[in-house]
Order: sequence, then structure tokens, then C-alpha cells
Amino acid sequence: MKSRVSGPIRRIALAVAVLLCLDGAFAGNAPSPVREEIPQAVLRGSGTYRWFGMVIYGAVLWTLPDSGSDFNHPFALELTYARDLQGRKIAEASIEEIRKLKLGTAAKQERWLTQMKAIFPDVKEGSRITGVHIPGEAIRFYLNDKFLGEIRDPEFARSFFSIWLDENTSAPDLRNKLIGKTSFLTSSLRTVS
Repeated sequence: MKSRVSGPIRRIALAVAVLLCLDGAFAGNAPSPVREEIPQAVLRGSGTYRWFGMVIYGAVLWTLPDSGSDFNHPFALELTYARDLQGRKIAEASIEEIRKLKLGTAAKQERWLTQMKAIFPDVKEGSRITGVHIPGEAIRFYLNDKFLGEIRDPEFARSFFSIWLDENTSAPDLRNKLIGKTSFLTSSLRTVS
């Protein structure tokens, strides 16, 4: 008979696992999709997203060493999930954050939601989804190191990454940790039409 680890102990172990993943990021261990898409990528920043105190995911932002403060350069955002989540729920939460930021029209938001639901898989604790921004073209998504799909819409890419990087994000502490002390992706995000 297997014994289950109690709730508090399991949560502590999970938080340690997320921190260890982030520690690997600090060592410069970019996941393979980042190394392949952006060979010179360096760690810009990392942090943990919590919802009512529960760790949801660890986030790591990878950029070029001297990238500018707009979407003219490639970058990647890596999310390592600390719990099981349904892909459709991830898509719905993403579009809700885009709506809060007032990005895109209602018709575009519905199209983006449909596209995300088609791409985002259910994730397990420890799963890693990486979004790679291809300037002026697309966003490519990977689960761990496996390509999931891409959305070829620069406006969607800006809107999606704005969830974490816009100055009006609902997670300003995480944003500050991701961007470090630089001006990466500031007011230029608001130029989306």
C-alpha cells in the first residue's frame, strides 16, 4: 500500500522543486527550445506566480544579452507548472488576462482563445511550457522540449506576452522579477492596435 505525502509536506516539496527549476535557470541552463530558437539567450529574470498563496508556476524570461525595450527582438518565457492544470483552463485564464489589459478586439480575442485551446495541453506538476517570441511573425509553444504549435499573429504574440510583461499586468511583482532592473518591454506594449 502506497502512502500519500500529506498536504503541507507535499506543498513544501513542490515549492522546493519549483525553486530548483529556477536555480537551474540561474545557472544558464536554457531549455532546448530556447537554445535552438535563440542560441545567444541569457537569463533576464525569474519568479514564482502564486494565487491565494498557492504556487501555480515558476517563470523564467530568456532574452538576447543586449536586447532592446520592445518586441523587435526574440525572447522566450518559460513556465514550469507546480500543479496539474487543464489546457483549456490555461487558455481561458490567458484570454481573461488579455481582456483585462484591453488588448485586441473581442473577435480577435475569441480567435486567439480558440487557437490557444487547440495548442495548450493539459499539464502535470513539473511540466514546462515555453513560449518563444519570433519578432513580427509568431509565437511558438513547446511542452518540455516538444513543439506544440505556433500562432502566426504578431498582435497575439504581443498581447500574450503582455500578460506577464506589460506595466499593467495583474502580477506586477512577478513582472519586476522577470525583467530585472532594466526597461525591457515597457510602454511600447501599449502600441498594439
